[in-house]
Amino acid sequence: MSEPLLQVKQLNKAFGALQATRDVSLDLYPGEIHALIGPNGAGKSTLISQITGNLPPDSGEILLQGEDITGLTVAERAQRGLGRSFQISSLADELSVRRNVMIAVQAIQGSSFRFWKPVSSDASLLEPVATILERLGLSDRAGTLVAELSHGERRLVEMACALALQPRALLLDEPMAGMGSEGTARMVKLLSELKHEVPILLIEHDMDAVFQLADRVSVLVSGGVLAQGTADEIRNHPAVREAYLGEETT
Repeated sequence: MSEPLLQVKQLNKAFGALQATRDVSLDLYPGEIHALIGPNGAGKSTLISQITGNLPPDSGEILLQGEDITGLTVAERAQRGLGRSFQISSLADELSVRRNVMIAVQAIQGSSFRFWKPVSSDASLLEPVATILERLGLSDRAGTLVAELSHGERRLVEMACALALQPRALLLDEPMAGMGSEGTARMVKLLSELKHEVPILLIEHDMDAVFQLADRVSVLVSGGVLAQGTADEIRNHPAVREAYLGEETT
């Protein structure tokens, strides 16, 4: 097996007497989707905040392609290729879908301003944006203001912005949230194709989607990893069934 692209080693984070994450270790390999599941309050959000740099761990390490990024800022991690579905903290509601994604493309190109050429006619911006929007099924919404989008469509635009930054690893926090059955099916298909280009650490409450998509699953309970394994191993793990999945596996 190849070397892991992302490694999380023995992460700990406490808030007073509450141990939010407890010696959490997991890794993400090229070409895979690694799902992180667990009940509400299990520590998933705290863990993701530590991986992305929003929250410093009390102890432990985070490595991206072998480089220790534990002490880097959110922006520095993004520059090294750690992406997330809402990496751009908030979409610009007053701008179109196209313009929001163009901002992300400009960021990766290293220039936020084009004094010599209007951005509306700059092929180096328009072509990659058009490709990303088509892939996510947003071409017909390119000129729509973000403020007019549904919640599910906003999540797709957030993902489009993250992909525009050309990440080496992608963290997705509930990408199916707010989507109906048709949108969920489209997202499952997209992620199953996308993982071959960029490995994905996925947080998702839709267990049907998790078991369709995940190559491996880590189960977080009370801040610690209860179990790790393939989707089938986790689905049939007695302790996982008792602690989390319950009647969903019957």
